[in-house]
Amino acid sequence: MNYRRLGKAGLKLSELSLGAWVTYGGQVGEETAAACMKAAYDAGINFFDNAEAYANGNAEKVMGSVLKEMGWRRESYVVSTKIFWGGEGPNDTGLSFKHIVEGVNNSLRRFQLEYVDLVFAHRPDPNTPIEETVRAFDQVIRQGKAFYWGTSEWSAAEITRADGIARQYGLTPPSMEQPQYNMLSRQRFEVEYVPLYRDLGYGTTIFSPLAAGLLTGKYNNGIPKGSRMELPDMGWLRESHLTPKRLEIVKNLEPVAKDLGATQAQLALAWVLKNPNVSSVITGASRPEQVGENLKAIEVADKLTPEVMERIEGILGNKPE
Repeated sequence: MNYRRLGKAGLKLSELSLGAWVTYGGQVGEETAAACMKAAYDAGINFFDNAEAYANGNAEKVMGSVLKEMGWRRESYVVSTKIFWGGEGPNDTGLSFKHIVEGVNNSLRRFQLEYVDLVFAHRPDPNTPIEETVRAFDQVIRQGKAFYWGTSEWSAAEITRADGIARQYGLTPPSMEQPQYNMLSRQRFEVEYVPLYRDLGYGTTIFSPLAAGLLTGKYNNGIPKGSRMELPDMGWLRESHLTPKRLEIVKNLEPVAKDLGATQAQLALAWVLKNPNVSSVITGASRPEQVGENLKAIEVADKLTPEVMERIEGILGNKPE
């Protein structure tokens, strides 16, 4: 396993990590989650991603139970959560001072942990002043309930504003962003966020590197039984991802993967790993064997020569100006 610094921070994350999104507490139970997390940890993965919204909090409960059961040294792994969608009440969502502090406290109870290493503002909140949000995360950091805070899917302008407020008032600035980045979604990461890496030393933990599974190629011939896209509440995902143009691109990537002796999933993960502004790529797994398959992407990344990358660009046809 290779480890990368989280931007300019001293913290080191495994370049591939394991996330809980719709899997833990939803698609799979605690026993399967434990097997996947153990396979990941044994292979050197030290970063486990979660959020208060995942499976309505059950994902944090499952992950917390597994961490307690495994008895791993707390210093040996990094855990994250994300705050925004915490419930149905008027103050259970968003990035108010109240919800950030209470949301973190609730996450810690579910995790059965004294602190998380990383905490993210899961989305921007237009109904809360950014200064209020910055002050709340600063308090969480000062209380030792998290070590670093950052954002997810914020615009570069919003992030720069938060950073400026923090520095103006002597508060803890955000230091990381969790964006979507994959072969089919590139503009924000490769263009808009460049000043964040260059000028502010931002780290990045990438979600959806496989475009919700589309880049694995498993949807090339329809939606397979038991897949994420088949879930009743994933209609929005099917509509946004399974477009004819996207499916054609994925099918055309298949020969590239075969020439490298790789699966399409491994190729897609390796492609994201090639970007030097990526700190860690969050992967999902519903069985331990899947963890091992994903880890092979590290070897595939070494095979992505400039010539191969150019071949991929020719298929994608979406390189940002």
